[in-house]
Formats: sequence, C-alpha cells, structure tokens
Amino acid sequence: MLFAPDLTAVTHAIQLAVAPVFLLTAVSGMIGAVAGRLARIIDRARSLENRLETVEAKQLDRHKARKIYIELRTLRHRGWLVNGCLALLTFCAMLIGLTIILLFLGETSELPILKIATICFLSGVVCFLLALVCFLAETLFATRLIKFGEIPKLARVADKS
Repeated sequence: MLFAPDLTAVTHAIQLAVAPVFLLTAVSGMIGAVAGRLARIIDRARSLENRLETVEAKQLDRHKARKIYIELRTLRHRGWLVNGCLALLTFCAMLIGLTIILLFLGETSELPILKIATICFLSGVVCFLLALVCFLAETLFATRLIKFGEIPKLARVADKS
C-alpha cells in the first residue's frame, strides 16, 4: 500500500474528506434533539405510571385510568419511533465517518475504494432520510395526543346551565 508522497495530494484528500463532516454535524445535532424528546417521553410515562401506582390510583375512576393507559400505549409507540430514529442516526454517523476515512485513504493511497466510499455515503444519507421519517411520525403521534383548545365536557355542561 503506497501513500501519497506530496503535500498537495494530502491537502486535496483532507478537503475531500471534510465535506461529509457537515452532514455529520447535522446528524449530531439531530441526535441531541431526538434524545431530548426521548427523555420527555420517559419522564411523562414515569409520571403516569406513578399516578396509577400511588394512593391516587385507588381514587381514579375507570374512565380516567383507561385514558392513562391509552396515553401510556401511545408513549410506548412514540418511544419505539424515537429509538428507531436514534438507531438510524447512529448508523448514519458511523457510515459517514467510514466515508471520511475511505475518501482520505482513497486519495492518499492506491487503494481502489471509491465505489465503497460512494456506497457508504449514500447509505448514510438513506439512514438520515429514514430517521427524518421516524421523527415526523413521532411528532405526528405527539400532536395527536394534545387536545388543542378542547373544552372539557364538565365545563361545557356548566356553561349551558
């Protein structure tokens, strides 16, 4: 395996390998945002589970307890989507990192690895796009749970009398 003897080849290799780093930066930012969503999902689920397990639970009527279980099921589905999103983002970051290594080695050595680097980069982009689909699905689940401006039934009955 021969390496590039001159500085120009090494400089060009560094320039070529730096381009995917921008995607890697976007991926790391998205991992942080999605991990924050997962933390909120876990906190909400723990809060609901505690409500069911405490003395309050004995005082909950069936309707309220049923609503809590429905919300917990939705939170579980959201958690699955977020975990899938995090797995895809992690795999994307690994593929992009591998692409950077392959591009650098391809430019500074005589290894024929350009096709492998292309496949790694495109696979990383596909993982990123699939992670965005998971993120979109999770946010749709989250907004389905919110009842924007919905007036509780008791308040409507009180207003009519």
